[in-house]
Amino acid sequence: MRVSNVTVRKRLTVALVVGILIFFVIDIRLGYVQFFLGNTLTDGAKELWSRDIPFEPERGEIVDRNGVPLATNISAPTVYVVPRQVKDPDGTAEKLAALLNTSKEQVKKEITQNESSVRLKKGRKISHEKAKELRAMNLKGVYIAEDSKRHYPFGSYLSHVLGFAGIDNQGLMGLELYYDKELKGKQGSVKFYANAKGERMNDMADDYEPPVDGMDLKLTIDSKVQTIMERVLDIAQADYNPDGIIAIAMNPNNGEILAMSSRPTFDPAKFGDAAPEIYNRNLPIWSTFEPGSTFKIITLAAALEEGKVDLKKDHFHDPGFVKVGGARLRCWKKGGHGSQSFLEVVQNSCNPGFVELGERLGKETLFKYIRDFGFGEKTGIDLQGEGTGILFNLDRVGPVEQATTAFGQGVSVTPIQQVAAISAAVNGGTLYTPYVAKELIDPKTGEIVMRKTPSAKRKVISKETSDQIRSALESVVAQGTGGKAFIDGYRVGGKTGTAQKAQGGRYLENNHIVSFIGFAPADDPQLVVYVAVDNPKGTPQFGGTVAAPIVGNIMEDSLRSMGIQPRKGQIEKKLRWPDVPLIEVPDLVGITKKELGELYINLKIDASGEGNTVVKQTPEPGIKLKEGSTIRLYFDNE
Repeated sequence: MRVSNVTVRKRLTVALVVGILIFFVIDIRLGYVQFFLGNTLTDGAKELWSRDIPFEPERGEIVDRNGVPLATNISAPTVYVVPRQVKDPDGTAEKLAALLNTSKEQVKKEITQNESSVRLKKGRKISHEKAKELRAMNLKGVYIAEDSKRHYPFGSYLSHVLGFAGIDNQGLMGLELYYDKELKGKQGSVKFYANAKGERMNDMADDYEPPVDGMDLKLTIDSKVQTIMERVLDIAQADYNPDGIIAIAMNPNNGEILAMSSRPTFDPAKFGDAAPEIYNRNLPIWSTFEPGSTFKIITLAAALEEGKVDLKKDHFHDPGFVKVGGARLRCWKKGGHGSQSFLEVVQNSCNPGFVELGERLGKETLFKYIRDFGFGEKTGIDLQGEGTGILFNLDRVGPVEQATTAFGQGVSVTPIQQVAAISAAVNGGTLYTPYVAKELIDPKTGEIVMRKTPSAKRKVISKETSDQIRSALESVVAQGTGGKAFIDGYRVGGKTGTAQKAQGGRYLENNHIVSFIGFAPADDPQLVVYVAVDNPKGTPQFGGTVAAPIVGNIMEDSLRSMGIQPRKGQIEKKLRWPDVPLIEVPDLVGITKKELGELYINLKIDASGEGNTVVKQTPEPGIKLKEGSTIRLYFDNE
C-alpha cells in the first residue's frame, strides 16, 4: 500500500514537534539542575567526599575575683585516622602501638573500621613530644588534631567548688558542670576531600571552620582568702586527724562566697584516684547535721526581735539542768552557771537559758523565725548537690522538741544555711542568697555576657536587733566561750557549737562535730567564717577549744589580706589560763639609750644602728604583744 506524501509530511511534522518538545523539556531540566540545584548537588557531593578532622574549642577559664586562674587549659593533641587512606594497616598499627604504648591488635582493629575517620582511644590528648614523633613518621591516613585538656594549677585547692571536666572536656562536677553550657564552647573542624577509594583529592582546597571558645567564668572567690583557709585546714588536719573538716568564708553584706573548702579533698586533674564519696560530696553545701550552739544565735535573734528579753536587765538562774515535759535537759557545764544576766547566758552558751528563751517565744514564733532565716529550704547557691536539712513538723513539736531546738539539738541543717542565716543576723537583718559565680566573660572581646548581683530574699530582723546581736556575740569572743577566736586589734564576734553525732537513733559517745562561726569587724561586718571539725582526735571536743582558734587564724590573716585595718573600741579580753597578758608597745621614737634603760618594759629589744637615739621601731606603737616578745629598735644620731 502506497503512503501519500501528505501523510509522510504529517508524520515527520509530528515527530519533529515531539522531538523539539523532548529536547525543550531536557533543556529546561538541565537548566533547572544547573542553575537552581547546582549548589545543592555540589554541596551534597562535597559532603560525600569530605572527611572532618575536628578542632576542639578552648574551654572557658575559671578565675577568681581578681583574675587569678583557677582552672585553665593546656594543649594536648589527639590522633585521628582515615581508614581508607591507610595503605599498610599492619605497619601503621605497629608504629602507632609502639608510640602510644598499646597493643598492635587494638590499633589495627581501630584503623580498619568501616568509618570515614576514627579517633584512636590511646591517641587522645597526647604530649607534644609524641605528636612531633608521629608527624616525623609521615604515616598515610594518620592526622593530628588540635585538642586540649583541663588544668588545675593549684591542685586540690578549691576542688569541690571547681569540680572537674572529663576527657571530652565536658563538665562532670562542681562549677564545671553547673556552668558547662557556657564554658564548653562549640567544636570546629578542618575538612579535606577524598574520592570513593579514600584517596585525597588534591585539586580541592581544605575547608576550615574555626571552633568557638567557651566563656570565661569569674568567681566571687578571693584566692588570697582561699589560700589562707587551705593552709589553716591542712594544719588542723595534721593536728587533730578528724573524720572531716568544713570551712566557708562569705561577705555577709551580699552573699558572695570568698572561700570554701573541706577535708578530705582530692586533685581535680586526678579525680579517678579518689573515692566517689569524696569527690561527689561538697560537704559545705551537702552535709547536714545538728548545729549545736551556733544555732542559738537564731533563738537569740527571735527573742530580741519579739521583745522577749533584755540582755542586761533580765536574769536567769542555771542549776545545771532544766526539766521539760518529763525530760531532764542538762547544761554543758556540770553544776550550771548559777545566777547570770541573759548577756552572760549568751557568753556562757547556757542551754537552760536558751530553753527559757524558746519558751518565752512559743513554738509557732520560734519556728517562724527559723524558717525566715532560711532553714528547711535550700539557700539557692549556684552549686549542685545542696542539701535542705531537716526540721520538726510543727504539729509534732512538743515541749521537749521546742526546748532542744532552741539550743540547736534535734534539728539538722547545712553549713551554708548557717552561714547565710548568721550573716543575716549580723548584717542588719537581710537574708541573701549565697553565690560563687560573679561574671561570664567573652574571652575574645572581654565583654561581660552575664553579671550576677546580690539577691536579697527578705528582711528577717530589724537593724536595731542586729546591732544587739553583734554586740552580744562580740562579748562571747572577748569574755565568753569564744575566747580562742580573739584577734588583738580586730573586733571579732562569734559563737561556738558542739553537737553530738547520732547513729541508729542514739547519740555516740565522745564523737562530736565541733564548730565556730565568727564575723569581723563586729561593728561593720565584712567577713563571716564558719568552721566545723568532725570528731577531732586527741583533744577535748569543744567548739571553743578546736574550731574557734581555726576561725581566728583564718580570719586574722584574711582581714589583713583584704586590707581591713584594726579598729578601736575592742572589748578587753577576759584572760583565762593559759592566756598571757598582752603589753601595749609604747612610742619609743626620740628617746635615748639612757632614757630607754630607765624604762621598765617587759619586752625584749633587738637594737641596730650606731647612734644614740631611737629613730624607728617595729612594730608600731599601740600594737599589743605577749610578754617577752621582741621589738626592733633602730638607733642613729639626730
